[in-house]
Amino acid sequence: MEFESSEQYVDSLLDFIGSNELLHTLCGGVHVLDFFTRKPDLYTLVIAPEWRSFFRAHDIMDILDLLMREDLHIFDQRPESWREGPVPPQTLLQYIKQIRKLSLRREHTPINRKDEKGSNGPKTTHTLARQVAVGMNVKKIHEVDNFCRYLDKLTTEIAESTDQEITHLVDFGAGQNYLGRALASEPYNKHIIALESKQHNIEGARNWDVLAKLAPKQQIMRNKKKWRIQRDAMAEQGISEKEFSKLDLKGERGFHAEEPTPDEEPTQQATLKISNEGVGSIQYVEHYIKDGDLSRVVPQIVDQSVVREKVTSDLTSSTTAQPSSKQIPDNFVEGNLSLNPDIRALDPKLLVISLHSCGNLVHHGIRSLLLNPSVSAVALVGCCYNLITERLGPATYKLPSLRSNHPRLDSTSSSHDPHGFPMSSRLCNAQTATGKGLRLNITARMMAVQAPQNWGKKDSESFFKRHFYRALLQKMFMDKGVVQQPQLEDVQGNNGSPLGWSAGGGTAPIILGSLRKSCYTSFLTYVRGALEKLLLDPIRGPDFAAKMSGISDDEINRYEQEFRERGKELSVMWSLMAFSAGVIEAAIVVDRWLWLKEQEEVKEAWVEAVFEFKHSPRNLVVVGVKK
Repeated sequence: MEFESSEQYVDSLLDFIGSNELLHTLCGGVHVLDFFTRKPDLYTLVIAPEWRSFFRAHDIMDILDLLMREDLHIFDQRPESWREGPVPPQTLLQYIKQIRKLSLRREHTPINRKDEKGSNGPKTTHTLARQVAVGMNVKKIHEVDNFCRYLDKLTTEIAESTDQEITHLVDFGAGQNYLGRALASEPYNKHIIALESKQHNIEGARNWDVLAKLAPKQQIMRNKKKWRIQRDAMAEQGISEKEFSKLDLKGERGFHAEEPTPDEEPTQQATLKISNEGVGSIQYVEHYIKDGDLSRVVPQIVDQSVVREKVTSDLTSSTTAQPSSKQIPDNFVEGNLSLNPDIRALDPKLLVISLHSCGNLVHHGIRSLLLNPSVSAVALVGCCYNLITERLGPATYKLPSLRSNHPRLDSTSSSHDPHGFPMSSRLCNAQTATGKGLRLNITARMMAVQAPQNWGKKDSESFFKRHFYRALLQKMFMDKGVVQQPQLEDVQGNNGSPLGWSAGGGTAPIILGSLRKSCYTSFLTYVRGALEKLLLDPIRGPDFAAKMSGISDDEINRYEQEFRERGKELSVMWSLMAFSAGVIEAAIVVDRWLWLKEQEEVKEAWVEAVFEFKHSPRNLVVVGVKK
């Protein structure tokens, strides 16, 4: 074992993150857009001479192997060469060893379901029913299948260790409710409370319920005159009748950074779907999640056993869109429940779950364990670390120019968010080279969602080329006066280059976004495609036209020829940044675990992998069980 205890690991992790200057630079101190715009150039400034000599002699795929896969013990014997080239410098090997040592283990052991015991080894393929898997891609099927198995096992273990059976699973930010739909179906038959902040997301999930045969197809009863007026109004906006009819059929899972306005306040009603083919159910609750307080949600949770005995007209008469009696299967119940106190659960025992919660949603889910007596445990898988807010300092935004000038947004952007990172007292009080408390700016957190272990040769070449083209275009922008040259202190200062402005903070960032696939054929087609898009900008378009329209094909090609050899240097830098960010993700996950460990009410807390990393890199679940 690398560490004798978890405490020793945390000490080593915080010491490394708090003191290693190279890590600070690679994860949060520089931005790839500034690769060709700085003097001295970024590669020379950041990477040691002996490292540059080694990287120059080796192929980028060999370098990726060295960073993440090569057995480093082979260098203990001091070989004269490695892969027909020089051996890595000892300082590089030490850095690689330290990053590997402090990155969290990601190996996943598949779990057999109860009904699969006796089979030869764990299942290697998913066993979701076809109608339940509807709408899921291969990645989502892998995640849902494995997380369902994990949660089924976890609820059993909690019941055995606490003598309290989990009655409901509360999904924070259910989105399209893929996870809840699978858990409510055979063989799990769980009772799901699907929390969503937006009504159209709930409607989208309900449509998937119909396709999964967990709900009947509804016959919509419309006021035809009113509907035609709305349809004609949409037509004037260029929305076809087909698109108008489907507007509420699909939802979008997302993290909502701002509270709803008064006319967006969530409804006070919940709906329930029960399939008597099994014993599971899905209850949808529209609820804006701004913290871990579920005091508005818990009173709406129903006792399914009572509902099954009360399949009466008071449940179906309150629905706004009535299915005909011929369409209602006798094994299905649906209705608005908030006005039915007789069927509420008296003492629910909740497990709060989430599959890839964005930003602070995981923090809210974890805190729900202390804020709600009904919550017995939490099991949450996070993602989108770039959307986490910052607790110890002003927030850093990737696209500050896109933020509204609303006074409330201005005031919150300059405040310390109590719901942000870090959660734990340990990280808030950690001593670092920049002072008290561990801070991670948005560039560091964005790098933490990379998965370099999954990079293959073909896809690596593709995104390395895209990074090269975008960085070189930034160089052209600087030469033409569209942006200013960044100053040396932008790299060496505490804030680094979190936004890649290439402007020393004086010019708003240029947001290019995605281009057509054909634009990546060559640098010439890339520049032409980018300028075509940027010239349409109603605000900055005239400036682009004045400074960039006269550039010739020959000049563009000369840029590519001049910097082509340095494309590999950019690939090396990006690889080092992504590899190093493994410890940044570790810090974020460990912080959540530490917060649970710091709470007197928590009996157990742990982190483990629940998916195969190759299918789903954000594969770590944070679990906490209350005493």
